[in-house]
Amino acid sequence: MASILTIARAPLAAFAAMGVIWGTFAAALPDIKTMLAVDEAQLGFLLLFTPLAAVTAMLLAPAFGAAMGRMALPLAALTMGLGIALPGQTASLLLFPLAMMVCGAGTGLTDVLMNARVAELENTRKIHLMNLCHAAYSFGYAGAAIVTGMMRGADWGPGWVLGVMALVAGSLALMTWEHDGQIDGLRKPKGPGAAALGWLPVLGGGVVLIAFMTENAAEAWSALHIEKTLGGSPEQGALGPAALALTMGFARLAGQGLVAHVSPYRLLTGGAVIAAIGALGAAAAQTPLMAYAGFIVMGLGASVIAPTAFSLVGRLARPEARARAVARATLFGYFGYFFGPPMLGFIAGSFGLRMAFVFAACLLMMVLVLSPLMARMQR
Repeated sequence: MASILTIARAPLAAFAAMGVIWGTFAAALPDIKTMLAVDEAQLGFLLLFTPLAAVTAMLLAPAFGAAMGRMALPLAALTMGLGIALPGQTASLLLFPLAMMVCGAGTGLTDVLMNARVAELENTRKIHLMNLCHAAYSFGYAGAAIVTGMMRGADWGPGWVLGVMALVAGSLALMTWEHDGQIDGLRKPKGPGAAALGWLPVLGGGVVLIAFMTENAAEAWSALHIEKTLGGSPEQGALGPAALALTMGFARLAGQGLVAHVSPYRLLTGGAVIAAIGALGAAAAQTPLMAYAGFIVMGLGASVIAPTAFSLVGRLARPEARARAVARATLFGYFGYFFGPPMLGFIAGSFGLRMAFVFAACLLMMVLVLSPLMARMQR
């Protein structure tokens, strides 16, 4: 295990840093909403600018990674980590989305590069790393959510909370530097048809999109669901995303060994069904404790979906196209990561937070359609 941690140190740090910033943001969201003096639908609109920056950065990430070489991942992670401090410094409805766009751009770059790096390490070293690295995200997310809840309980404002946690994420970003951290295969090959990637990253990215749309939307809105719908305290609200993330972290560590013995396609479909049951449980909850139970079940199922899909894309792609295939799947997938919270925000504003989690459960059932299509590509 020690050798695996050494091999995966840089992407592990990047995943953990991303978990820290978005765990902080999710747990601080009720206070950010109060600071901005907006309702759920308006907040969802303001958050919509974050994915626009992230998607733009993802489109540029292969060229950025090829140009910056081994410095690409550290620079992207630093932009992401330190950028989370900015939204807490302004209550302006004009400046807030611009501040979020900085963090979104850094996240978009980091996501493409760290997943491409893990796929490269998995296939060159012949080891499973994707579940472990995604577990680092979950633990970073859970730890940050708990600490943020404690700071909110002590009446720390969003500016102080986001600023302190930005320093934590920035410190992790410094650990992403590697002497041999160049990611190969990011440049498009020349020649007719040489750059074609086919349907593999589309199908894999679709699975990741669904996983991240439901996972991140639940993380982003669970605190509000517990506090507003169920009458919980700030500390209880922070435990919602923390319970989900901690469950996903431990389940992903278990999945690190499980993936070698169970068909990845069974993991995808089984995980989607379990996650949907958990989402419906959270929607029907009458107390914070019942909501925690729903989030725990949801986390158990959702934990294996995205890592398994990323690994499949890396495994099934041609070696010379692997990094670009993973980058393309990441781009498609993270439409869900960023557009999930705003979409559920609009649903919550129109129909209530309970219906937002029902929608998440319905969305998860689409994995049962996409998984068999990916299995056909292996034949």
